[in-house]
Amino acid sequence: MTGPDPEVTVVGAGPVGMTLAALLGGRGRRVVVLDKQPRPVAQPRAVHLDHQGARILDAAGVMEALAPDTEVMDAYEWRNPAGQVLLRLQPDGPLGRSGWPESLMFSQPALEALLAERLAALPSVEVRRGRQVSDLAELGGGWVVGCDGANSTVRSLLGIASADAGYSFDWLVVDVVEDQPRHWIPCNVQVCDPARPTTAVSGGPGRRRFEFMRLPGEDPDELASEATAWRLLAAWQLDAGSARLERHALYRFDARVAEEWRKGRFLLAGDAAHQMPPFAGQGLCAGLRDASNLAWKLDMVLAGAPAALLDTYASERRPQTRTEIDFSVELGRVICVSDPDAAAARDRDMVAAAKRSGPIAPPPLPALGPGLLRAGDPAAGTLSVQGQITAGGRHGHLDAVIGRGWVLYGRDGDPGRLLGADAAAWFADLGGRSLDCSDAPAPYPEWFRELGAAVILVRPDFAVYGAARHTMGAGDLVTGLRRQLAAMA
Repeated sequence: MTGPDPEVTVVGAGPVGMTLAALLGGRGRRVVVLDKQPRPVAQPRAVHLDHQGARILDAAGVMEALAPDTEVMDAYEWRNPAGQVLLRLQPDGPLGRSGWPESLMFSQPALEALLAERLAALPSVEVRRGRQVSDLAELGGGWVVGCDGANSTVRSLLGIASADAGYSFDWLVVDVVEDQPRHWIPCNVQVCDPARPTTAVSGGPGRRRFEFMRLPGEDPDELASEATAWRLLAAWQLDAGSARLERHALYRFDARVAEEWRKGRFLLAGDAAHQMPPFAGQGLCAGLRDASNLAWKLDMVLAGAPAALLDTYASERRPQTRTEIDFSVELGRVICVSDPDAAAARDRDMVAAAKRSGPIAPPPLPALGPGLLRAGDPAAGTLSVQGQITAGGRHGHLDAVIGRGWVLYGRDGDPGRLLGADAAAWFADLGGRSLDCSDAPAPYPEWFRELGAAVILVRPDFAVYGAARHTMGAGDLVTGLRRQLAAMA
């Protein structure tokens, strides 16, 4: 990028920072991404992507290319050392609410390479590597988003503290590439063994991720050694003759949330704003939701909307993230049990419950907290659905076919025809469009029934702004949004 100063500076070229830059760059915004590393990190880290994360990466322009290098998760099973099932999370169907598989396993370096290619193709985005930030004054006068990880320099320089949930454990994380990839059934397993709680999940096609909890009194350096990694992998029929170590490192899994997510022109996203245990696989997904929530709001503010709109970023995302963290911690309390008696009591209760319930679907994403949403509307802040549609001679995911932005969905015809001229012009200036879903295939009819709605207004981050029970409510939804934005000025 050459010419005027950036409108947004993103600190951190990990997947969250690059996704944010791609979403902004796709809107034509001038963005500079700074990263202290001279080159991308080659080792795998995040391995799980949920359906909404895939939808966000599709909006960023990389998901279609990443999809062939992912593995669909068939189930996530929790077992005791005797092999009895304590819990089995299994998707209800092949696709999640967002039109992508419920859970996908992948290798983070592959994702980062695709994001780097996408940013290189956007003329308004520039990535500058080997740039260590030591003073906020270096970052110019535009908006700055710290996406620089759990040890965020931006957060530290802003003096923002984090609220610690007081739940952390050390784990040895081991990534392997098999010489002859096996078909692991199920794809992902937690072994709730008090002698050594263990995670064994896909790391993407041909790769496996193992995590071994550090036991009380165990020497960290010895646990982190390559010899220990191979010793622990032997129980999974893996050795140096059948697999290659990509990484082995000791990590501390924390549960914490930054006390502020915006301070003037500075914002935090991803691990800079929150960290959670990995047991629900939501660490990266939460960061992608940050990027999706923040990108369109920054775009609107840069186009002249009140800066107070950015205060809704934290008010919406923090409560949702806290719920995700709490769920991750509760899962951790199941697996991170090293006392044999406590583990036996857990097993008695959970084995019986698992037999009664059978496989259960992963819990739905919690709704957003209060913000730019229709007050008092139970649909507000929930995630919109996405299916395959045909329009204008094109067929595919709805987001790609009709374009992304504000969308007014109508059950009984085009809801745009019911807007007054003034409201219709204002909505069009916002980039809004309307869609007749009267003959749309699943999941749209089920979605209208679920919400008890005839008209639904959806934001650019796929969150429902609000829903109206009657078709004539289209005007109320658009007018309400307009008034809410005006009140922020």
